[in-house]
Amino acid sequence: MITSVSEWCRECGIKTGWPVLLGLMALYAPTFYDLAHGLWNTEEQAHGPLILAITFYLFWQKRSILMASTDSSNPWSGSLILLLGLLFYVVGRSQEILIFEIGSIILVLTGILLITHGVGVVRQTLFPLLFIAFLIPLPGLLVDALTGPLKQAISLIAEQMLYWAGYPIARVGVSLHIGQYQLLVADACSGLRSLFSLFAVGLLYQHLMAYKNRMRRLLLFLTIMPVAFFANVVRVIILVLITYYMGDEAGQGFLHGAAGIVMFTVAILLFFILDSLLSKVLPEPVFVPSGRTAKT
Repeated sequence: MITSVSEWCRECGIKTGWPVLLGLMALYAPTFYDLAHGLWNTEEQAHGPLILAITFYLFWQKRSILMASTDSSNPWSGSLILLLGLLFYVVGRSQEILIFEIGSIILVLTGILLITHGVGVVRQTLFPLLFIAFLIPLPGLLVDALTGPLKQAISLIAEQMLYWAGYPIARVGVSLHIGQYQLLVADACSGLRSLFSLFAVGLLYQHLMAYKNRMRRLLLFLTIMPVAFFANVVRVIILVLITYYMGDEAGQGFLHGAAGIVMFTVAILLFFILDSLLSKVLPEPVFVPSGRTAKT
């Protein structure tokens, strides 16, 4: 029975995509509606819609592969993974466990692709499938364990950099005192969630560049977290300076959100700069017609 269904799917080609898309929309529309009216309205998870839009774009890039018919489907393994994903969805939705509810999307899509296209297409769409994981909120235990040390490190580095620049600043724990103002590096400014979203940006940058030089890819990957951390330090420094020169209202108002945009801009610029430097040391291989590999 399953074999005949998979054969029917292959014969129908692109037409089978519409029932699948409609089914996915019906299944996950309530999830994204709740996220849009809840979690995504918080500062910590404001990157959610952007991650979702990027995921759609990544799958859209693979549309020629997804629309093509294939003779190498895996209906049995695909069905098992699909059922597991639906079980995760039911448990997550009914018990309000977002890690299960959102994480089930990865399993459901993987199961569908195995049934309709096979392992080869799953491999080619592996990055967009795994990129969905950045929609999942970080577990509370992990946030609680890492937030304190991150706040300490960020406030210490920000204090030292501003002190070296000649500003009248002192630090007590995670409180920064500059002039007549006192600023507390709150949990939201610890950088943990921004590190998470910046890590997604770094991986996306690597994926889009599609470098063949493995050492270059590895070094770029290893720089993602330090770049993200430094960008968040820059954000805290900007907020301190805004408060010092313009007062508490400016530091906590619109410019507070603008500092977050600056943080992402700094991170992306640093990725470009580091990538440019690595290109001088680790250039991409160029394949000549004779089959030999030459270096640029």
